[in-house]
Parts: sequence; structure tokens; C-alpha cells
Amino acid sequence: MENSGAEWPQKKLTVGLSPASVPKSGSGFDLAVAASVLGAAERIDPRVLADIVMIGELGLDGRVRPVRGILPAVLAAAEAGYEQVVVPECAAAEASLVPGVSVLGVRSLRQLIAVLADEPVPEEERDEEGRPDPLLAGLRMPGTGAATGMHSMGAAQYEHAHDLADVVGQESARTAVEVAAAGGHHLFLEGPPGAGKTMLAERLPAILPPLRRAESLEVTAVHSVAGLLPPGKPLIDAAPYCAPHHSATMQALVGGGPGIARPGAVSLAHRGVLFLDETPEFSSHALDALRQPLESGHVVIARSAGVVRFPARFLMVLAANPCPCGRFSRNDELCECPPSAIRRYQARLSGPLLDRVDLRVEVDRLTRGQLAGDGSRGDSTATVADRVRAARERTALRLEGTPWGTNSEVPGRELRSRWHAAPGAMDEAERSLERGVLTARGLDRVLRVAWTVADLVGHDRPDAGDVALALQLRTGVPRGVLMTLGAPA
Repeated sequence: MENSGAEWPQKKLTVGLSPASVPKSGSGFDLAVAASVLGAAERIDPRVLADIVMIGELGLDGRVRPVRGILPAVLAAAEAGYEQVVVPECAAAEASLVPGVSVLGVRSLRQLIAVLADEPVPEEERDEEGRPDPLLAGLRMPGTGAATGMHSMGAAQYEHAHDLADVVGQESARTAVEVAAAGGHHLFLEGPPGAGKTMLAERLPAILPPLRRAESLEVTAVHSVAGLLPPGKPLIDAAPYCAPHHSATMQALVGGGPGIARPGAVSLAHRGVLFLDETPEFSSHALDALRQPLESGHVVIARSAGVVRFPARFLMVLAANPCPCGRFSRNDELCECPPSAIRRYQARLSGPLLDRVDLRVEVDRLTRGQLAGDGSRGDSTATVADRVRAARERTALRLEGTPWGTNSEVPGRELRSRWHAAPGAMDEAERSLERGVLTARGLDRVLRVAWTVADLVGHDRPDAGDVALALQLRTGVPRGVLMTLGAPA
């Protein structure tokens, strides 16, 4: 305050943050505390401060610096009935995303005093240091960040650099990726190294539809709390992509850290794609922790400082080698792993986790002919994205008036009672249930995938061919079904 030209009251000061029972942490209270002291000293009329929410950190020179969570804080202020907020100037665009709120961005405490006291506003140089330090970006989230190799990006960042047409061959895997995008289904890719599993996962965000306004605010709020908003882009409008390293801890995946919990990879991938490469190398505890958010679409983290609920409705892509050396296949003698090692490796993925994955596809090793020829290249990202968007529109029309937006979200009981497949279409799937090939949950997931296939090809309801393709994608067992999708009928 003194460096900003204001006098510090020569009295004993007591600053109370209410409610006292809630632990406070962080520097986001600095600006509000300074303004309250100025109001108590009558440097500013206290009545002016009554209906203003102030968020920001103060440097020793009086500059107002950004903090995490500006967007969710302003959203909470709007829900509480406040219409005026003061934030750091560099975060004003982020705060302005909230409708019905007047946002004032200030560079320094001097500017705020002048505005509130109705005095000429002094000029201040733009603070280039207001942006997050890239060297500290990995420290923003305890247990995640650079130490675990996590990166979170938007689909637009992949759209121009990566095209689905770059993937050679792999018709069945390309079909599974398209079905996953159209219905929001989780996907498991198994195959040898270098077959294209990572390429397919990286191209999945670009074929997802753009985020709607409400979804963009949800995603942006999570990234704001994590301190990972891209500079100069306050609103995330494309599906995010998050790919943690296999050494990531359970806190890195689901969220946590000391004090108030921070969002993890499942929340950073909200409304986007969570890619777990080398899935068997992840900790079994970390993988099993994914089961609850996969079902509920959110994660609840309880800490001594309080209970935090983060959204976590994501599309999960798992990738794994068939064995520790990666060369095991039915007709390949290159693998030297003993059968016991192969069983232990494959058993690292628990049955309950895989039961929640709708699509399971084996990615084959590429041949020299496929790599040399151009005929095996499939549709481009733009073409597939158009089919996915059309399928999503059909789904939205059918689910209009319900709380669900994609086929993967519809409960099984609703599918069986309200949206029926064609007569006899589910016979083979029901026989698989009787033989123990499918669980009851698996049968519901086959029906969900069948509806997505029907939406992609333009059928009014799933027929036997749609269910057969869904069953093949679910079990990974070939059933003589053509694994390609063309233009809608």
C-alpha cells in the first residue's frame, strides 16, 4: 500500500475472513484485504466496496497479479448475486466470459484506488510478468505437471498438424475411433509398438464436435483452477486432450495435492480425450481409481481442507502392447516372453475397468505393402468429423428432452424400455450373454454402440448388422462384419 502512494493506518489492525471455520489459502485475497483496510482508513468510501468482489494477488510494488480460478470465482460471485468484480487486467477477458457481470481489470492498486475514489487513473506499464512462468508450469498442480509428463491440449492444436488420413491401414481401428467420437464410447487399442495406436488417439480430438458454450465454460473453469489456461485464449472451445505419462500417480490422474485439492488428468480431459499410453505400466491403484469417474462423470476428493467436486466426463482411450516385449501375436514367433509373463502383463488391466470400455480393437502390425502404397489410406479428419457431427445431430434429436447428450450416457434400462433395436437384431448379443461372453453391463454397452453405428450409417434403429458390428467392437472377436463406415444411407 505504501509503494502505491497510500498511507498505512498507524493503528492495530484486525482483518477477519468469514466464515472462520473454513480454512483460507492462496494470495487471491490480497486485493480485497487491501481495499478493506483503505475503506477502514476512509481513504475509500466503505459504501463503494459493499457490492464489489475483488480477486487478485498484490506484489510488493503494488501491481495486481493473476491467480488460479478466476473464472469459477466470478461464476460463484454471479450466482451469489454480485454484478461487479475487480480482477487483474490480464485475467479480465477470462472473467468477462460470465454473462451479467461488469468486470474491471486493473494493473495496480494505485489504479484501483483512483477508480474507487473517483480520481484520475494513473498510467501503468503493462506487466509482462503477469503470465505464468513456463518454468513453473509443472509445479502448478502437485503430483502432475512436468514431473509426470502430463500435457493437456485442445483439438484445434492437432487439426492442422495431424490428419486422420496419415494413419496407414488399420481400418478396424479407424472405425472404432469414429464410433467412439460419435457416441462418446471408451476405447481400448491393443497392438505391437509402431502400429499407430498413439497416432489414432492424437487424431481423435479433432473429429469431436466443437464444444457448446456451456461446455466451454466448464472446461475453461477447470483449466483456470489448474492454472493451465493458454495465454491469450481465455475460452477453450475445442475438446481438450490429456495424455499423462505412465508414471503418473493416483493424485495426478484423479486430482489431489496438499491443502485444497487440484484437478487431475480426468478433469483436465473433461469434455475431451484422456489417453493412457502403455496402460499396463500405470499403477493398478491409479487405474482402479478411474472406475468411479467413468460411471458418474465427476470425481469427489475429500481432504482436511474440504471436499472438492470436479467434473470428469471424458472419452478414455487405452493403449497397450500384447506382451512386455510387444511382439506377441497369434502367428508370430518373434516374442520371447514366457506365457506366465504375458499373463501377468495382461492381468494388470482389471476386469471391472475393461468392462467399462465399450470398444476393444486389435491394431495389427503394418506390412511393407501398406506403407508403400497409397490405396490403404482412409478418409481425412474433415470427412470423418462431418460424419461424426451428423451422427451426433441424430442422437441429439432422438434424446431431446432427456438429460443425456450421447448414446454412451443413456442408462441401460432406458435403452431397453424406450429405444428398441429392430426385431431379432439383439439375438446374437443375447446368446453371448447366456454363454458368459458378455456381462449384463456389457450387453447394455453393445446396445449403446449399436445405436451409435445406426446413427453413423443413417438407420432409424439398429438392425442385425449394426448390432453385429457393435458386438465385434465390444468383444474384439471377428464376426465377418465389414469394419468400415461410409457416407450415411
